[in-house]
Amino acid sequence: MNIKKVGVVGCGQMGGGIAQVCAQSGYQVVVSEINDTLLNKGLAAINSFLTRSVEKGKMAQQDKDSTMSRIKGTTSTGDFGDCDLVIEAAIEKMEIKKKIFADLDQVCPKHALLATNTSCLSIIDMAMVTRRPSQVLGLHFMNPVPIMKLIEIVRTIAVSEETLQAGKDFGKKLGKTIVVAKDTPGFIVNYLLISYLNNAIRILDAGVAGKEDIDTGINLGLNHPMGPLTLADLIGLDTVLYITTAIYDECKDPQYAPPTLLKQMVTAGWLGRKSGKGFYEYK
Repeated sequence: MNIKKVGVVGCGQMGGGIAQVCAQSGYQVVVSEINDTLLNKGLAAINSFLTRSVEKGKMAQQDKDSTMSRIKGTTSTGDFGDCDLVIEAAIEKMEIKKKIFADLDQVCPKHALLATNTSCLSIIDMAMVTRRPSQVLGLHFMNPVPIMKLIEIVRTIAVSEETLQAGKDFGKKLGKTIVVAKDTPGFIVNYLLISYLNNAIRILDAGVAGKEDIDTGINLGLNHPMGPLTLADLIGLDTVLYITTAIYDECKDPQYAPPTLLKQMVTAGWLGRKSGKGFYEYK
């Protein structure tokens, strides 16, 4: 399949990053938000990222200008009517994603592929609200999208081999490395990551070690760039709680049961870097 125009639903941190890398790779891009305020904020973030790249000598001004010229913002689902691929990057709520997929199915051309950037939710559930489940797949980008090199392609039991191959070809054109996973809770990355983060939180809560010792142990003992508690703060503790709850609800595996300390911190509004306080404090 020849993908020429890409739609992205959502222009937040993930959606904006996806729109940016698609435009940088030469695709015409339509990116949407629910209102003009959020759309303008998202487009400004893309422009700011590219401006910094120019200032650091990583990109020519001409390339930045041509990238921005390929991105069109909208607040109307109808503007996805001539897209060959639309990637949903809305918030992680199944009822919202199902509505988006049902709406996209109505407006997108029959040949168009529909994808979701979900990090943990069931893709077959989204696919079955459309009339094209064989053309629906997961394209899980890593955060931050312009920097991280991986895309998890998630295959449902209904997806066609043609759709899967088109997803692989698309990811490679973006300069990403591709891994393929079944449509199971958390796929590869989050299925492993969330268990790891949960256990770090549990041993902190149990008094096995202090937060700095846990993070330093992983930094230097396993050569990870950051420890699990620092990473959880970076991801956002509310996001970690949401993902672990979604995986646990699906598989009932005790290692994904949300740690008590995590739930308490989210209740207190200690969400990590974005709130200024999590396991560490941030100015």
